Amino acid sequence: AECPRCGPAAMATKIDKEACRAAYNLVRDDCSAVIWVTFKYDGSTIVPGEQGAEYQDFIQQCTDDVRLFAFVRFTTGDAMSKRSKFALITWIGENVSGLQRAKTGTDKTLVKEVVQNFAKEFVISDRKELEEDFIKSELKKAGGANYDAQTE
Repeated sequence: AECPRCGPAAMATKIDKEACRAAYNLVRDDCSAVIWVTFKYDGSTIVPGEQGAEYQDFIQQCTDDVRLFAFVRFTTGDAMSKRSKFALITWIGENVSGLQRAKTGTDKTLVKEVVQNFAKEFVISDRKELEEDFIKSELKKAGGANYDAQTE
């Protein structure tokens, strides 16, 4: 079913919660090798996309003509105390249309119904900002303190 005037783009976005939650839990599990998953559009439904154990492989998914959401685990700290920190990344390629770009912000609220634990979120359209070091330094700034305060 699509809008006769505007085509499928006018349809409200839905999310496959069960499938997306399963992907999200893989990244949350410290024993799992999966450190990132993407959530992508299948028509007007958000579904799990790729997943992997190498952050560089995630960067390959972020091309100019796609928009996607990603949940990524970063390990910070030193040998004495390693900590997992999670980031929610919204990637919007520079060739994504204005309408889709505008809808991405609204659609992110659906993703957040599944992805509820993260230290910081990013909205990125510039591949330089996807660099692991950049994200890690931003996560450090997000600090351990206020992240821990929630659990005490």
